[in-house]
Amino acid sequence: MKLTLAYSPVACSLVPYILLTEAGATFDTLPVNMGKGEHMGPDFLRLNPKGKVPALVIDGAPLTENVAIQLWIARQFPQAKLMPVDELAYARAVSVMAWCASGIHPKLTQQGRPERYCDLPGTADNVRALGSHTLFEQFAIADNMLAGREWFFDHFTCADAYFYWCFRRGAMFAPDVSVFKNCMAHRQRMEQRASVQKLIAYEKKVEADFAAAAA
Repeated sequence: MKLTLAYSPVACSLVPYILLTEAGATFDTLPVNMGKGEHMGPDFLRLNPKGKVPALVIDGAPLTENVAIQLWIARQFPQAKLMPVDELAYARAVSVMAWCASGIHPKLTQQGRPERYCDLPGTADNVRALGSHTLFEQFAIADNMLAGREWFFDHFTCADAYFYWCFRRGAMFAPDVSVFKNCMAHRQRMEQRASVQKLIAYEKKVEADFAAAAA
């Protein structure tokens, strides 16, 4: 089985990168420079007409949408135990992942791309402020969920990888996320994992390659 992950630094494509690494999977990457608009170019749109990362190409067939990719990885590599075994806990893990995708992620986009929400002149700051307020509400919920716990469930799962990206990305827009002590501790635990350390090193390499290509 040949796997290729369409990946862009900082973007949520880091989640399947972490999970594939946790699973011990052999995979290639297709770096996508979103700053140059490569995700909207004809070559990438043939791969994913939605113009987004991640996309996981499985034996030549692309799979899109982060939650679907994560669940496929977990099912394909059961020995990695990337999802809870108990059926109710499994459903709750999917619930956390769906929340990351539909509840938290849009508020991050609102910070980075306010023009997608309102393109009237002079509105960007207000759009960001409204998004930041709701984002903090989401992080407060997560902080309560993580109280007294190392992970969202009894062991590391896909839910932890996805929330790690959400919180990490949120910190790039709002440095005072340090008020969420449990989320901060979760991020620190994540960044001690070998898979995340590998991701961070790879991210730096891709960013350096993009910068060198632009020079």
